[in-house]
Amino acid sequence: MQIRVLGCSGSIAAGSRTTSFLLDDDVLIDAGTGVGDLTLDELSRVDHILVTHSHLDHVLAIGLLADSVTRRRRAAARPPVRVHALAATIAALRLHVFNGVIWPDFTRLPDLAHPVLAFETVEVGQVVQAGQRRIEVLPAQHTVPAVGYAVHGSRGAWVFTGDTGPNPALWQRLQTLPVAALVIETAFRDDEKALASLSQHLCPAQLKIELEGLPAPADVYITHIKPGEVDAVMSEIGAQGSRHRIRALASGQVMTLAD
Repeated sequence: MQIRVLGCSGSIAAGSRTTSFLLDDDVLIDAGTGVGDLTLDELSRVDHILVTHSHLDHVLAIGLLADSVTRRRRAAARPPVRVHALAATIAALRLHVFNGVIWPDFTRLPDLAHPVLAFETVEVGQVVQAGQRRIEVLPAQHTVPAVGYAVHGSRGAWVFTGDTGPNPALWQRLQTLPVAALVIETAFRDDEKALASLSQHLCPAQLKIELEGLPAPADVYITHIKPGEVDAVMSEIGAQGSRHRIRALASGQVMTLAD
């Protein structure tokens, strides 16, 4: 199993893409602007989208992907692309995106019998089976209902926190999980600690506290840094002298979880 980073920024600018990961060639974890770098053939192979929460930088490509692949998937008699998310996230997508005003409802198009999208509710603690892949739903703490995900592989778990502030429940679960790689957000610098707290994101000082919950040194990748702030945020993190191997996540990076 491989995970390819399509986007890992907290917003857009030249060269920046918002959060999205491609597991092998058929599973997306979040669907930010990075999805737009996939070819039409690659888009057509996506069968599952696992969504962490309803914010635009994580969901905006779902509708565009559906529109792009409808003809190809229908011609090949492919089933709907399954969008896995919390019930509250699905409700938000139905009300605010797939409402016929912002975007057509692709759970009813091209027709009710053969929609291109299908929503499936998940809950924290559930394991989603996507082909042969086992993906666990993890707790997150954000301004809207949110989750993270752990992709289980023979080399341990690839863990993505999603957007989250301080999250004791996550670290309680990771105490019992072999973590091969942890992707964790740090959206703000320490001089914006108050804003990070208000918006339920992390800053370097809070990241240090959170990482104390990992029982052993681990490979840690920082995501969701605002464009133009990567050097400043990573400098503050580097000055902490962590026992973990911490680096900034990069679009195009590929992580291997199993042979």
